[in-house]
Amino acid sequence: MGARLRRVAFEARAKLNLGLAIGPKRADGFHDLATIFQSISLADRLIATRARRGFRLRVRHETVALAGTVALSRVPSGAKNLVLRAARRVAARTGFRGGARFELIKRVPAAAGLGGGSADAAAAITALDVLYRLGLGPRGRAVIAAEIGSDVPFAIRGGTALGLGRGDRLTPVRLASPFRALIAVPRWGIPTARAYRQIDRKKFGLTWWKAKLISAQNQAAKPVKPENALGLGNTFEGVLGARRQDFLSLRGRLHAAGLSSIAMTGSGSAVFGLLDPGETFARVARRFRGTESLYAVRSMRAGLRRVAVE
Repeated sequence: MGARLRRVAFEARAKLNLGLAIGPKRADGFHDLATIFQSISLADRLIATRARRGFRLRVRHETVALAGTVALSRVPSGAKNLVLRAARRVAARTGFRGGARFELIKRVPAAAGLGGGSADAAAAITALDVLYRLGLGPRGRAVIAAEIGSDVPFAIRGGTALGLGRGDRLTPVRLASPFRALIAVPRWGIPTARAYRQIDRKKFGLTWWKAKLISAQNQAAKPVKPENALGLGNTFEGVLGARRQDFLSLRGRLHAAGLSSIAMTGSGSAVFGLLDPGETFARVARRFRGTESLYAVRSMRAGLRRVAVE
């Protein structure tokens, strides 16, 4: 069996949506969606240490922005935090009697469409499985992940994947080539629930949805080129309401700084663009005009990475 582990640490990587189409509401109250998920290098770190019983969480922020004014959204450290929700779900599923003290080093901006909370939950599930040798494995972790949130199964798998259903039906796909991107995070945001309500009011037709679904499936049938996947668009860009002009301004300024294929990720408000070959993060950041926080990222092949074991 080997020596008992005392502590493990994981990098929990954020994601981008390389295209995101939202379909009609389903009988269960969720919406169908079609998206190309992509793991990126921007990541939180979750450290899990054995405890006799119960789960506790301490959150501290670490700024990794390349430039701009960083707006730190409040991350709950209590029962609403996805780390603790995931840990309690693991305990309920497996019946293990141990506990854990979690330390979350938060680098991924919260409530920006980057999936940081989902990545943290995925790290908690995996950390407990490793720490206590629960034997969940990839399949068992994925089952628990789906019970926590729609983006958590992808955070467990990572890499590049076509997401259907609620986003939890995943098909791994190959990225045609690695890419670099610059993410800009404004200080404003759009609550996801409000965005979905606006989508329901828009009443996008079934024909529109089928066309988008087929487009996403065609994208995933061969190695994915990010600039092509971004042609799928992002439905949430059409329901920004009063923030529409702010989004257009940010997109225009990112383009003027030298980025291409610019889009919002998730329900926002983070906006990203691809770097052209030969371009550098530093040059683009110097040319950018604005106070939004900027993050330099690269595509990654996995959503989680174990960085320490004791």
